[in-house]
Amino acid sequence: MEIFLFFIIIFVASVLQASTGFGFSILATPFLLLLFQPAEAIQINLILSLFISLSLMGRVSKDIDKGILKRLVLGSTLGLPIGMIIFLFIDIEWLKIAIGLMVLVLTILMMLQFRLHQTSGRDLGVGSMSGALTTSIGMPGPPLLLYFSGTDTEKKKLRGTTLAFYLFIYVISLLIQMIFAGTTKTVWISSGAAIPIAILGIFAGQILFKWVSQRVFQIFTYIILLFTGLYLLVESLW
Repeated sequence: MEIFLFFIIIFVASVLQASTGFGFSILATPFLLLLFQPAEAIQINLILSLFISLSLMGRVSKDIDKGILKRLVLGSTLGLPIGMIIFLFIDIEWLKIAIGLMVLVLTILMMLQFRLHQTSGRDLGVGSMSGALTTSIGMPGPPLLLYFSGTDTEKKKLRGTTLAFYLFIYVISLLIQMIFAGTTKTVWISSGAAIPIAILGIFAGQILFKWVSQRVFQIFTYIILLFTGLYLLVESLW
């Protein structure tokens, strides 16, 4: 039963990642934390997210905003070590509660048409937050998604830029996790078994991307964020 649930999680999360440029870690991580130890769940998420990002780069490279990407990468170099310190010294349940509250509050602001102007300083800040969340809980997506939604970024640029950023941040985060938290056979066996499922999800997500309008894309974004925030709170508190 756990194997079946694991494969369902990977498939659905892969579809989201391929069709939107985000979604794998946001959807998969909370559920993987129910099946694996925290470090294992985060590392499986990082490995599979890296695989998916690599698989999609050829299709999205023309949509990357290189200026924003450089600032996100620069900002993340500050956030990555901070996130690892948080992972090592703060109780994972409190961390999930804090992230759940943050996601819910910021998503509600976006739904109420709260808008941001994109600036270089904010790009750096969002990159730093994303880096910290990647090494602490394996979820770089919420800050990026909320920021890009708030600035009404076109969906192709959002998908291309976030996927390119993920390539950098997942590699560095995985190395940091393995050095400071160690790794296990379970991580690599589970990741290897899930790759064929992820490939099927990528294929389905590419088809879905062609049929999703900008408005539907935005609504879908809000639903995913609200679900993630509520799930993290409920699972942690009860």
